[in-house]
Amino acid sequence: MSSVEILGFIAGALTTCAFVPQVYKTYKTKSAKDVSMPMFVIFACGTISWVIYGIMSAKPPIYVSNVIIFILAAFQIALKIKYDAKKEKPV
Repeated sequence: MSSVEILGFIAGALTTCAFVPQVYKTYKTKSAKDVSMPMFVIFACGTISWVIYGIMSAKPPIYVSNVIIFILAAFQIALKIKYDAKKEKPV
């Protein structure tokens, strides 16, 4: 593995880890009121594009990290849908 690939994996790990606190906070507090759905949907589409680009250009640091980031973004979207729907139900 080249030093450029190692740097790519480090960058991917750092950007992936950046999403964990938001997803964890949303899951823990059971509230996604301050989470922007359009931002996460657009972001998820962008990560899928990066995955395709990474695969087509044979760059594992790009596609591996973006697959994980996409999973986190999709989980955040699911939590947003779940908790927003709960909030709207009458008690």
